[in-house]
Amino acid sequence: MKLPDSSRRTFIQNTTLAGVGIGLMPKTTFGLTSSNNIDKLKIGLIGVGLRGTNHLENLLLRKDILITAICDIDNARMELALDTLQKADFPKPQVFGKNDLDYRNLLQLKEVDAVIIATPWLWHTRMAKDAMLAGKYTGVEVSAANTLEECWDLVNTHEQAGSHLMILENVNYRRDVMAVLNMVRQNVFGEMVHFRCGYQHDLRGVKLNDGKTPYGRGAEFGEKGISESKWRTHHSVYQNADVYPTHGVGPIAVMDNINRGNRFLSLTSHATKSRGLHNYIVEVGGENHPNAKVKFKLGDIVTTTIETALGETIIVTHDTNLPRPYSLGFRVQGTNGLWEVDGNRIYIEGQSKPHQWDDADDWLKKYDHPLWQKYGAYAADSGHGGMDFFVLNAFVESAKQNISPPLDVYDAAAWSAITPLSEKSIENNGMPQDFPDFTRGLWINRKPYEWMKNTF
Repeated sequence: MKLPDSSRRTFIQNTTLAGVGIGLMPKTTFGLTSSNNIDKLKIGLIGVGLRGTNHLENLLLRKDILITAICDIDNARMELALDTLQKADFPKPQVFGKNDLDYRNLLQLKEVDAVIIATPWLWHTRMAKDAMLAGKYTGVEVSAANTLEECWDLVNTHEQAGSHLMILENVNYRRDVMAVLNMVRQNVFGEMVHFRCGYQHDLRGVKLNDGKTPYGRGAEFGEKGISESKWRTHHSVYQNADVYPTHGVGPIAVMDNINRGNRFLSLTSHATKSRGLHNYIVEVGGENHPNAKVKFKLGDIVTTTIETALGETIIVTHDTNLPRPYSLGFRVQGTNGLWEVDGNRIYIEGQSKPHQWDDADDWLKKYDHPLWQKYGAYAADSGHGGMDFFVLNAFVESAKQNISPPLDVYDAAAWSAITPLSEKSIENNGMPQDFPDFTRGLWINRKPYEWMKNTF
């Protein structure tokens, strides 16, 4: 059951939500201790495009935050954000966006405790580094980094500055994902052996869009494009890699205790030929359209296989340039059974009929995460089926206490490293690539977050 917006707003504003989506978390991270506990968190938003606006709208439902500053170089998006604040009866924040680096002036404000970065990918690391160096609790949208150097920059800056970073991977909070995590923690599948995941989403209308043709069907990108087609499509032109791995690998990494008793060791990657975006341009713009001559480097399907320290394998698929229904392709398999999201099916030895799938609904309901049981109805309208409510709340509550977030800088680095490592593997005919150990050996003794324990 979904509650009306007014009921949801009243609930969020009048209920103590401390700990929702966090679980029991340590007060220290590699010697960095909690230094404050804020009742009302002052937040600055860097980037208020579609994703940033979504964060803004969810933040405005809370009474434990203030939006004190906003930065965006797109005047239209800035005006929309300010109008949204005004309609919600929030005071006008300080505004930045005179040029690409004006966000640094926002970071100097004493009136900002934490920032949320929702900008094009190439800006994520440099903005996150500057935010941590300025002493701000930092939330960054996915992916967090583009190169191995940037991954190390995030880790090194965190450890040197003592400021926390959370990667805002909302799929970790999806209802079925958290139910399956519950099953993994309760050993329903036995010992973990193999996982599959990915980002399989037809984005042709996102990557090629001029804003003029019906249903977003256009052949333009870059300067003539709108929204994400202004910047996202360039990655398909210049990179042959899994450019967007975290929606799939984030939930799997938590289930497999990556950076907390386990770690990624190596990967191999392969890419198909590139046909999807070219064919789409010809279909909607014609063979003579200038962009029909563009050579897209990104293979239509990129397949990556990761090996872990404890001997599991993870297959990650990137598939965004061909016609297909949406799926993150999850498969979680252990010595006692497996779950597959496609087909919504599950098999548990000794409980399922031999060699026959069960419908997963009853299992997911039985192991529904306590947070979803308690707050699912209120989260439902927050975006992406409710998971946006939980990921944002985890960020706010972690920032208010200045403690390590559940998805921390080491997760951000390890998950994001898939992009440059897959690119190098593809360039070298699938040659294995070693993952850096971003924890510098401390993964061995780091304990998994107790996601299943409620602390309200």
